[in-house]
Amino acid sequence: IHCTYDPKSKSGSGSEESLRKVKGTLHWVSVKHAIEAEVRLYDRLFTEETPDGVKDKDYLDFVNPESLKVVTGYLEPGLKDAKVQEKVQFQRIGYFCVDKDSTAARPVFNRTVSLRDSWAKIKS
Repeated sequence: IHCTYDPKSKSGSGSEESLRKVKGTLHWVSVKHAIEAEVRLYDRLFTEETPDGVKDKDYLDFVNPESLKVVTGYLEPGLKDAKVQEKVQFQRIGYFCVDKDSTAARPVFNRTVSLRDSWAKIKS
């Protein structure tokens, strides 16, 4: 991704550029200053809404193999001090809480709620 930064467009600066109508603001994290964390992305546990309601099938046949993805994330340095069960929002991804498996050297965040993908609507 390539981007530019326009400091005159900062909201509240009083400049003509700051009066522009923008669709959204993104917060970028510098990889140089970011902390590395384990991020657990949970999804639906079953591929069927009522897995125990399908005749001649065991509910275990419907376990979603993609129900958990573990990825490495690069986060704001301030999150290194987040406490177990503390809740945060990761922009455009969802809400997360700090897992009990977290350590000072390797924080762990679990996704609790996904955000709707408003960008999918814009594309179509």
